[in-house]
Amino acid sequence: MALAHTETGRLLEVVDKLEEQDWSRPTDCAEWDVKALLSHVLGSMEFNAGTWEMLRQFGLATRDSKRTGRAMIDEMNARQVAEHAHMAPSELARALHRMGPKAVRGRRRTPAPLRAVRMRPGPPVDGKVPFGYLIGVIVNRDLWMHRIDLTRATGHEHVLTPEHDGRIVADVVADWARGHNQPVTLTLEGPAGGTFTQGREGADYRLDAVEFCRILGGRAQGSGLLEHTPFRPAPPATPPRG
Repeated sequence: MALAHTETGRLLEVVDKLEEQDWSRPTDCAEWDVKALLSHVLGSMEFNAGTWEMLRQFGLATRDSKRTGRAMIDEMNARQVAEHAHMAPSELARALHRMGPKAVRGRRRTPAPLRAVRMRPGPPVDGKVPFGYLIGVIVNRDLWMHRIDLTRATGHEHVLTPEHDGRIVADVVADWARGHNQPVTLTLEGPAGGTFTQGREGADYRLDAVEFCRILGGRAQGSGLLEHTPFRPAPPATPPRG
């Protein structure tokens, strides 16, 4: 949640720099301009801020998924964009500032029984995972990737630090490495990078840390093990016996 607090603040800093023409610029997310992307972000914040809103969005997205055959998460994202389409950019920016801290508090207060519920979110997450993993890890990645989308679309500065961004990238690497389970040496450049090794005598990759995450997020092309995008989180810790 410390990462969540920092990432929310950094994303809102980018929002505050947006000029009128920025809101209609296309992003790396197919069919989303900046306003649509931030409409999704606002919907995600509302989802995380309160239990009733979470249940509402889950219920509607599940119903829509059964009707269309599309993944539940895709239906949820589409509905989040549609429900905020009427908002002016200035109104949307104010709502993001209002909901951002509430979303972090809501995630922090999620009760342990709900965190333990296992669910199947679909690609890029492999198999069933605890809900706590989704709200504690995946939501941070989503915000982080969308901050990249915003800065790439608008040309505003993308702030990167080893302590914050490096931690998020390292978690992505770990889940990706468990997903393919092959020997590899990965050297990621930039403030959020580092060198990661799994096994011996594996493939050797060197690229920018942000670009690595863009590839795994379907925003750029990769080859070899970089084409393997499913994430597999670490298994839950086993309590000591005795």
